[in-house]
Amino acid sequence: MYAVVKTGGKQYKVVVGQKLNIEQITADVDSQIVLEEVLMVADGEAVQIGAPLVAGASIKATVVSHGRADKVTIFKMRRRKHYMRRAGHRQNFTEIRIDAIVA
Repeated sequence: MYAVVKTGGKQYKVVVGQKLNIEQITADVDSQIVLEEVLMVADGEAVQIGAPLVAGASIKATVVSHGRADKVTIFKMRRRKHYMRRAGHRQNFTEIRIDAIVA
């Protein structure tokens, strides 16, 4: 059984027991969260596709940790114009573990 869930403006295919890094959410470590925006649920041959969401479906998850991703380097340059800019960015994330898919 798997589901497609939308959180943080992105869509993820999730399976029970999977660990997943999502955009940072405000929740304490070891707390239970519920993701309500489920776009699709598949259980073998039975597939429920939402329009746009599956009615009554949710994902129960546990917050494992919070962290920051690896640094991404941004480099801009205009040749022959003496223009160069360097910047870096580290995105915050929340690691969650999928506990149950409620269809």
